[in-house]
Amino acid sequence: MSKFRLMKCYVCLLLSLAGVSVFAQDNVIDEVVWVVGDEAILKSDVENERLNAQYENRHFDGDPYCVIPEELAVQKLFLHQAELDSIIVSDQEVIQQVEQRISWLTEQIGSREKMEEYYNKTYTQIREMLRENIRDGLTVQQMQQEIVGDIKLTPAEVRNYFNKLPQDSIPFVPTQVEVQIITQEPKIPETEIERVKAQLREYADRVNKGETSFSTLARFYSEDPGTARRGGEGGFTGRGELVPEFANVVFNLTDTKKVSKVFETEFGFHIAQLIEKRGDRVNYRHILLRPKVDQKAIDASLARLDSIADDIRKEKFSFDDAATWISQDKDTRNNHGLLANPQSNTSRFEMQQLAGLISQDVAKVVEGMQIGEISKPFTMINSKGKQVCAIVKLKNRIDGHKATITEDYQRLKSMVTAKRSEEKLQKWIVDKQKNTYVRINPNWRKCDFKYPGWIKQ
Repeated sequence: MSKFRLMKCYVCLLLSLAGVSVFAQDNVIDEVVWVVGDEAILKSDVENERLNAQYENRHFDGDPYCVIPEELAVQKLFLHQAELDSIIVSDQEVIQQVEQRISWLTEQIGSREKMEEYYNKTYTQIREMLRENIRDGLTVQQMQQEIVGDIKLTPAEVRNYFNKLPQDSIPFVPTQVEVQIITQEPKIPETEIERVKAQLREYADRVNKGETSFSTLARFYSEDPGTARRGGEGGFTGRGELVPEFANVVFNLTDTKKVSKVFETEFGFHIAQLIEKRGDRVNYRHILLRPKVDQKAIDASLARLDSIADDIRKEKFSFDDAATWISQDKDTRNNHGLLANPQSNTSRFEMQQLAGLISQDVAKVVEGMQIGEISKPFTMINSKGKQVCAIVKLKNRIDGHKATITEDYQRLKSMVTAKRSEEKLQKWIVDKQKNTYVRINPNWRKCDFKYPGWIKQ
């Protein structure tokens, strides 16, 4: 800890002991409400967290002015231990999350100006606040992982935990499905592709000539909704986070005033502009346009899939073989068309997950199907934002039920692991409280704390 930081905290401590308020950065009188070790928690810290929670629609189990400062106090216990153990998070990881958070807040609140008004801070102050909060959050996560360690469970321990659960505490597992898919992309005429390329070349020419800004064109015309509202800005990104074709272009840009040539990815056609490079990360703007699909091409793809489905039903070949050799969905064809759930690392989806992670169209079709049934062909928007035609097969359905050790072992194992982790962390916090100086402003003591050991008798 730096000498300056120690001095600052020591001054806060003296002021707190004397019951004196201190000045916050925006010249509004602030107040020390807790002191944990040599770290002060200010009323403004609590207010900032309350505003964040309010915007994220987070509800507290109790008075926010009791819950939030206690959460901050627990965080400071972990941060102090992390400093002793020399746990350090990378600047790159912090920067990436700050950019993502700023983009999300700007998108949700509406504009940079509205965000400044909401937090009553300048844009620079908001970024600094987020940088500190995110660095602290990542540090706490690493410290908690160190404390918890690698929890190994035997099947007998999981079974014993399950057998001791009261009937009304056994979790209910919603209906889950396993789905296979075959897709076809309608053929796009070369004339339509050339039209899109010409449009992007025109945008690039206008920017290069100084007639308009890249961000203005992106807001009006880009078909990437995630970046269009931010003027096409993607935020600081590592090469590995981008598809290769996109990364090869944006990481080779050198002039922030020039626009790239038109290039293609699996999402469509793009032009890009460099904003800034920081080490092995780059911030960029881009405009995405997708060629329009002709209805005749859609009808032709639907007809082909209808024929394929009929041949499968007549057992001329299997759905597995058709998915492997005919489907144009590269994410599933190597697994016989079986959709994978990235949240559980299994092939099982709850219906809500299927709609959110894959497609509402797929979920709607699967909802009324029988196991082994093959759907009629339909259109959907795939994960790349393209309109494709598809047929699906319901491979399996596990109806909603109370968890059983045989059917839901992994889910129950995760529950036991989480419980063990929580128990370890809670024990560590209680032990740490005993050896840490804590002072709470008298006006902030009337709380039913989760950890009663803050107020020592």
